[in-house]
Amino acid sequence: MTEIADDRTTADQALRHLRTGGSLLWTGDFHNGRQLLKAVDRRLARRAATRRAPQDAAALFLRQRADRAERADVLGRVLVELGEDHSLDLRRAPDVRDACRHAYGTPGPRTVPFTELQGVLGAWQWHQRGVWVEELGDLVHPDYGVFSPTRSEYVGLVAGLADEAAGRGVLEIGTGTGVLAAVLARHGASVTATDVSPRAVACARRNLERLGCAAEVVEADLWPAGHRADVVVFNPPWLPGTPTSDLELGIYDADSGALRRFLAGLADHLTDGGEGWLVLSDLAEHLGLRTREQLEGWIAEGGLRVVGREDTAPRHPRVRDADDPLHVARSREVTSLWRLRG
Repeated sequence: MTEIADDRTTADQALRHLRTGGSLLWTGDFHNGRQLLKAVDRRLARRAATRRAPQDAAALFLRQRADRAERADVLGRVLVELGEDHSLDLRRAPDVRDACRHAYGTPGPRTVPFTELQGVLGAWQWHQRGVWVEELGDLVHPDYGVFSPTRSEYVGLVAGLADEAAGRGVLEIGTGTGVLAAVLARHGASVTATDVSPRAVACARRNLERLGCAAEVVEADLWPAGHRADVVVFNPPWLPGTPTSDLELGIYDADSGALRRFLAGLADHLTDGGEGWLVLSDLAEHLGLRTREQLEGWIAEGGLRVVGREDTAPRHPRVRDADDPLHVARSREVTSLWRLRG
């Protein structure tokens, strides 16, 4: 059941209704609506904090995921209405039309979660501002729903070996914004890049064109049909788990399925003497979600052998956050580029 909510609606009233499975259509002041969401979220967070935290890292991680999913579900039932031209008719609301056109494309009235609209606005800012990539000396502009290359260590690992790909045919799988394809093309590789997401394919094409990098980008689930390459590069989602949004497709890989399919098919997609570059964090191992023995077993089952490995420590802020309950696992994380041959 959907009820109308406005500036007179309290956080406690909103939460009581949302907990019954109902929805709220927000018609009040835009900024007051944001404050209501924050107040409801604080109440949900306090409730989650009263539950005894597991001591096991894997169980704690899964509990945190479940808590975030519950909070996202509840908060996602506070809705707003967009007009025919993607406008938002709320007092003190920003002009959201450009951001919504970027995210939704086709115009027309629609009702969306308030939290989703906030994400659309944040993604529009990222898109306009761009993300500086040191290895390119330039900006990459992520689109809505496309994972942003904010963790630069994996880019550095590929850039460190990119000269070895010069003049060779390279296939980059899961290209996202196209950042790795651009790095490899800048070093003289002949690059074909794939992504399963049409949004990512369009985003990568625009970034590569703006950067002046010649590379072909095609929509494919891992492998383009009949394609073999001298070097195959894959930076898969690092954590086993079911993604709950387009953005989470860049983080979570259900049952390590994409990773396992890549390792099972790599040998058949390499030219003679070709090499696979698998860029992967070991955070899943420190969280107890996957073991090193499992990874090495999948490599061997694919008829592959490890011929080298480059390691680097992550530099993102959460590594230094001692208040994070998973700090010990995060502080031990290593990101590696595994060099694999058939």
